[in-house]
Amino acid sequence: MATSEKQKSKKSGKDAKPKAGDRKREAAASQEPAPAPADAGRYADGAAFDEITYLEAKLILKPDRFTSVDSFRQFGALVQRTAARTGVGFIPDPAASQRPEVREILFFDTPDFRLYNNAFILRRRVTYVDGFPVGDPEIVFKYRHPDEKAATAVDVRPKIAGKHRIKFKAEALPLKDQVGGYRLLYSHNCQFGLSQMHDADKLSMDTLLKALPALKALKTTGGERLSLVNGGIVEEVLLPLGQLDFGKGQVGKCDISLWRTRGEHLPLVGEFAFQVKFPSRASVAAKPKKLAAQFYIALQQDVKDWLALGVTKTAMVYRLKGNAPQSHE
Repeated sequence: MATSEKQKSKKSGKDAKPKAGDRKREAAASQEPAPAPADAGRYADGAAFDEITYLEAKLILKPDRFTSVDSFRQFGALVQRTAARTGVGFIPDPAASQRPEVREILFFDTPDFRLYNNAFILRRRVTYVDGFPVGDPEIVFKYRHPDEKAATAVDVRPKIAGKHRIKFKAEALPLKDQVGGYRLLYSHNCQFGLSQMHDADKLSMDTLLKALPALKALKTTGGERLSLVNGGIVEEVLLPLGQLDFGKGQVGKCDISLWRTRGEHLPLVGEFAFQVKFPSRASVAAKPKKLAAQFYIALQQDVKDWLALGVTKTAMVYRLKGNAPQSHE
């Protein structure tokens, strides 16, 4: 993918030298994931390393813009306009004219935020329909890091009797200090239903160390328990917008959402996101990759007044009571 339209005008001649800050931003914005050899590594049980099969691009948005579902649709209209201008196909989702989906999201960590400080995230998500929870609550356990090799090497597979799903993503976010580029985080995810985890005390560290062996990398003491991060319960209001078609079979769903605290309804952050799944990196042609980057950068320019730079949704939850912990985001 391309990185930034501004970078094309950095050099005005042969002797032009970029400033140190410019070089740093260019390096951050050019983290295009390079294909890894098939025998790059194996986990302790001999299984081959997981490979990235998703690209998820996100724009973190100021929450004060979202006061009703009409605000969601207003942003959706901007997305469609940018898609048309950049040559990206857009297929509207019929659900965009209906009521938003509502989900409850809980983050769990130790009191000293040991998981988050070491790039781990553990959350539970419950979907509501007409005010009532439906389906099996979903557990998401992830290791998210800017270093792809570090993210790949962590075996996030659970030791549970039930089913699970691995999703390894390259996540694109705007640069932390300017509009018009992107940086990448690598999110190595494991998802499973809460019912697939049969231990009674699901927040005991001893239970979690058995179910999620990757956490054994942390220093722990007997009897530890996890609790709600900052005591906060997040209510996510989400509206599907449609599908973006980048060509060559690369189509991704896009949506917009607002995170707010349950009870106080304190708005935390908004987000626009699109996600594309592919069998392997080698299967993705150069043209749709370039087009996706052009759309993503153009959309930043078109909605720059909406953007909240340098944050993530998870970071906002961890900042609920003041200073943020250390993170790798």
